[in-house]
Amino acid sequence: MKKILLILLLGFSFYGFSQDVKYGVRGGYNISNLDFDSATPMTNKHRNSIYIGFFGDIRFSKAVSLAPELQFSAEGARVEVWHLDYIQAPVLFKFRLSEKVRFALGPQVGLKVNKVDDGARNFAYSGVAGVEYKLSHMLFAEIRYTYGLVDVFDENSAISAKNSNIQIGVGYKF
Repeated sequence: MKKILLILLLGFSFYGFSQDVKYGVRGGYNISNLDFDSATPMTNKHRNSIYIGFFGDIRFSKAVSLAPELQFSAEGARVEVWHLDYIQAPVLFKFRLSEKVRFALGPQVGLKVNKVDDGARNFAYSGVAGVEYKLSHMLFAEIRYTYGLVDVFDENSAISAKNSNIQIGVGYKF
């Protein structure tokens, strides 16, 4: 009985390590804004910018995968004092809807990198949802929507807002 249990345990561990893992790069266009709770002292217009990053795609089955990422994303609003650039780490669960389309959903944490002592928090937590369209075996197009789960500004600040961001881009799997 112990031998059978040992064989089963080893079999499952080899199966777990033999999953299909791909790596790649992605980048594109950001359309971001701050969603304020009340009126703002300045005109709040969206910021157009870029994002670029790396990802892993760990397939658990033909229909489900886990995609941890690391990316730079320039977000915030158009007014320079509200520019918020982040190094972000989304962890997405991807679900295959058809041969060419996958849906992604998951959390994201971000570390602010461009400014200090500006009244904005150094960490941002967001929820991400997106759709990926397979253009070829290695190339894909995607669109994502990210919404902040916590206030962007410090607790002492008189204003309160959350990040809102749309990413439109392409990716390449190695």
